[in-house]
Amino acid sequence: MMTSACSKQPALHSKVKRENFQSVVDGKNTDLYTLKNKNGLEITVTNFGARVVEFFAPDKDGHFEDIVLGHDCIDKYVNFTGERFLGATIGRYGNRISEGKFTLDSVQYQLPTNDRPNSLHGGTKGFDMVVWDVKQVSPGKLELTYLSKDGEEGYPGNMDVKMTYELTENNEFIVTHHATTDKRTVINLTHHSFFNLHGAGNGTINDHELMLNADKFTPVNGVLIPTGEQLTVEGTPMDFRKPTLIGERVDNDYEQLKFGHGYDHNWILTRQSKNNLELAATVYEPKSGRFLEVFTTEPGIQFYGGNFFDGTEIGKGGKSYERRASLALETQHFPDSPNHADFPSTVLSPGEEYHHVCVYKVTVK
Repeated sequence: MMTSACSKQPALHSKVKRENFQSVVDGKNTDLYTLKNKNGLEITVTNFGARVVEFFAPDKDGHFEDIVLGHDCIDKYVNFTGERFLGATIGRYGNRISEGKFTLDSVQYQLPTNDRPNSLHGGTKGFDMVVWDVKQVSPGKLELTYLSKDGEEGYPGNMDVKMTYELTENNEFIVTHHATTDKRTVINLTHHSFFNLHGAGNGTINDHELMLNADKFTPVNGVLIPTGEQLTVEGTPMDFRKPTLIGERVDNDYEQLKFGHGYDHNWILTRQSKNNLELAATVYEPKSGRFLEVFTTEPGIQFYGGNFFDGTEIGKGGKSYERRASLALETQHFPDSPNHADFPSTVLSPGEEYHHVCVYKVTVK
């Protein structure tokens, strides 16, 4: 008798109902997909915004908990009333562009301004708000594709985007981004899961220990646009070169923390090479023993400490999402790079391929 490979997979941890994600948005079908490995880790994904909905990982006693914020149904993502970017793929341009303007090849482009005077995370309808085509390659791998047409959200060029989400037997969640264009454009894709290693909705992340492999960061002005400087972290609350409690200095009387209402900044990663996959960050939660490592090919990482949540966001299982009860670690090029010639370039030309890998690896110690 033959036994299917799927029957050998561990039982589902998921607590959301697949039918609550089966809908039609902008004429395209949405659904819920599951990634799992032999160790019991499990990730659910919806193709609306290519979003991670759940991420189940064990603690040191083998108890599984969902460690990312999200919603129980597709409607809460489509008709969001609070945080828009939960678990999403961000594009065409992750982070902020000043006043929604940039000039490329002597042409000035105007993007929608959806974050005070700036354009944030791709504009009014970024990649987080579209339905991706999806193919389940294996129990542990999805392929997601999207064609962003010339002029979409003000960006030039028809852009073909392909991503893979893969959960490996080494407990790595690998996000691989590829893109090509038929016209010179700018691109900065990133992944935006909000993590809490206690479990989503289970208290603060201020007791998590964070390490960022970065000697410098890009300071911002009062509307969170980089000034263009690249400052050392030495002697500041931005220094996470050694594992440090997130909450230890978050309310320090430091101008940069006032601008972001806490941590919401880009760190310049200390890299050994330009394009190799290297360690960018670690997060450790001592009570559960969960340990998150982040690897990337990118030059920067945005650490956001959940400063703008206020408890009114109600997520999965009816849990409220409180201020500083989640963190995002978004591997990226720098914010507002199209307006800073000395930042690593985010320009993509025809014949070139954008390639960005981010790995979130969850273990215990």
